[in-house]
Amino acid sequence: MAASDLSFLLTIFTRFLTLSPFTTSKLLSSPSSPSPISIPTPHSSSLLDPKQLKALQSLNIPTGKDPCTPLHNNSPTTTITCDSSTPFRHVISLSLTNCSDDVALSLTALKSLSTLNTLRFFNCPIKPIHFPSQLTSNLKSFTCINSLKKLTGVWLSRLQNLTDLAVSHVSVTASGPSIILNGMKNLRTVSISNANLTGHLPKHWHGNVSYVDLSGNKLKGKIPSSLTELENLVYLNLSSNELNGSIPESFGDLSSLQNVSLGSNSLSGSIPDSFAAISGLVHLDLGSNQLNGSVPKFISDMRKLKYLNLEKNNFHGVLTFNASFIKKLVVLKIGENLNLCYNHSTLSKKVKLGISPCDKHGLPMSPSPSKEINSDDSNDSEDYADDESEQKQHSHGPSKVVLGIAIALSLIVFLIIFLILLAKCCK
Repeated sequence: MAASDLSFLLTIFTRFLTLSPFTTSKLLSSPSSPSPISIPTPHSSSLLDPKQLKALQSLNIPTGKDPCTPLHNNSPTTTITCDSSTPFRHVISLSLTNCSDDVALSLTALKSLSTLNTLRFFNCPIKPIHFPSQLTSNLKSFTCINSLKKLTGVWLSRLQNLTDLAVSHVSVTASGPSIILNGMKNLRTVSISNANLTGHLPKHWHGNVSYVDLSGNKLKGKIPSSLTELENLVYLNLSSNELNGSIPESFGDLSSLQNVSLGSNSLSGSIPDSFAAISGLVHLDLGSNQLNGSVPKFISDMRKLKYLNLEKNNFHGVLTFNASFIKKLVVLKIGENLNLCYNHSTLSKKVKLGISPCDKHGLPMSPSPSKEINSDDSNDSEDYADDESEQKQHSHGPSKVVLGIAIALSLIVFLIIFLILLAKCCK
C-alpha cells in the first residue's frame, strides 16, 4: 500500500472518532455498514433513573436536569452521588442539610431510593418513618445530626448492615446502647453523643469497631473490661456521663488507642500502670473525676502525647513532669488537685500549673497557687513589704494628732478652771 493511501485512511479514521456518540452509532448501524458495531455510551452521559428523579423531587430536593452531574449538584442543602450504571444511573449517597419545614419522608420515595448505601441528615428535624427493607439492607453509613425527631433504639437497631453510625444532638429513647449495637456485626465506627441515652455500656462489642463516641449521655455503671478487647480501637470518648468505679486494669490492651476521653464522670481509683503500653496516645482526658493516687511517671514518657487533662481530681504527691515534657504539650490541665504539688527546683514558678510548689516534705506549700509570687519577683515583694510598713506608719499618724489635740484641749480647760478659782480666791 502506498504511503499516500495509508495517510488518507488514517485521516478518515481520525475524523470518524471525533464524531459524537449519537452520530457514530447511526453510522455503524446503517444498512450500508457491512457489520454493525455498537459503541457503548460513556457512563457520564447516562441520566438518573426516572423513578429516583421523581422520588427526589417529591422530597423537595432540587434536581435540575441531571442531579448526578457536578454542574447540577451544587445545592447548599443537598449532596448527591450516583453510580455509573447503564442505561440509567442510580443514587448511592444522599445528604440533606437544613431541610425546610415542608420536607417529609415518603415511603414510596424511599422505596425508589433503595439503592442508597449512604444517607445523611444535618439539621433536618423531620419526622422519621420505617425504612423499606431493601433500603435498610443496603445502607452502610447513616448519619443523623440534630435531625429526625424522636428516634428510638429499636428504629436504629434495624440498620443491621451499617459499618458507620453517627447520631448526635437528637434524643434517642432506649434502655442502653446494646439494643442499638448488638445486631450491627459489621460496625466500624459508632457515635451516639448528646442523645440523652440511658443505661449501661455494652458488655459485648464486635471486634471490627475502631471508633467509639458515647459522650454527653446519661450512661452509668462501670466501664466493662470487654471494651478493652477491641484491639483496633483508635478513638474512645465516654466523657460527660455518669460512669463510676475504676478504670479497668486491662486498659493498656488497647494498644492502638490515640485518643481517650473519660472526663466528667465519677471514676475513682488510680490510673492503671497498663496505660504505659499505649505508646501512640495523643489525647488523654481524665479530668473532672474522683481519681486518686500519684500521677504516674510513665505519662511523661509518652512521646506523642499533646493533650493532657488531669484537673479536678484527688491526685496527691509530687508531680514528676519536667520542663521539656510540659513544653511539648499543646494543652496541660492539672489544677484543682489540692494535695498535688511540683518540685520548684525542677519547674520554674513562672509555669502556672494551678498547683502549689512542694515543701521539703513533698507537701503543697502555702500560699495557695492563686496567691503565688514568681521567684524573680522577690525584689517586688520586698518593696511591697516596705510599702506596707510605710502605710502602717501613715495609718498611725492621724491617731497621734488626735491625741495631741486632746491633750492641748485638756490643758486649756484646766487653765481656765485654774484662773476662775484663782479669781474667786482673790476676792
